[in-house]
Amino acid sequence: MKPLKNEIVLRPRFQRELELPKESYLSQFASAISDTFHVKRLDDHVFIKYKKKEISFWSPQLQLEIIKDHDDKTRMYGLFGPNPTLWTFFMFLHFGVATFFVIFGIWAYSSAALGKSYTWQVVAMIFMVLIWFAFYAFGRLGKKKGKPQMQELHRFMEEVLEKVD
Repeated sequence: MKPLKNEIVLRPRFQRELELPKESYLSQFASAISDTFHVKRLDDHVFIKYKKKEISFWSPQLQLEIIKDHDDKTRMYGLFGPNPTLWTFFMFLHFGVATFFVIFGIWAYSSAALGKSYTWQVVAMIFMVLIWFAFYAFGRLGKKKGKPQMQELHRFMEEVLEKVD
């Protein structure tokens, strides 16, 4: 597996080929104990997230899927991401801003076609673009603040994998 880059991409993914049967790794994760992390196993999936006392608004989570590949090899797929509730809310806000941008654009076009003033609608469209830039800056801030915790999650995952025999 390649080491994580310094620049964290949005919801980075990775995959890794493992040597032992999948159940060895899944059971090791299921029995992993940590003061910092809460580990939950559901079938072939492992969810690692911070415990309540360690969690912040930007705390990432790590989702692992450990499966038996078609050629009898064990493969692990990983996905780093924000809290699913936060991610859904953030996408909902983006969708709402995009919807209002389109609505104001249609309204401005209709007003222009009818020969009426459309200044207010264009100002509202510009405001929507400014909100998008604010969301972008907010997201970049979140990635920057979540980077140390994401690296801790990665270290914990590596520690658990090293204990598998």
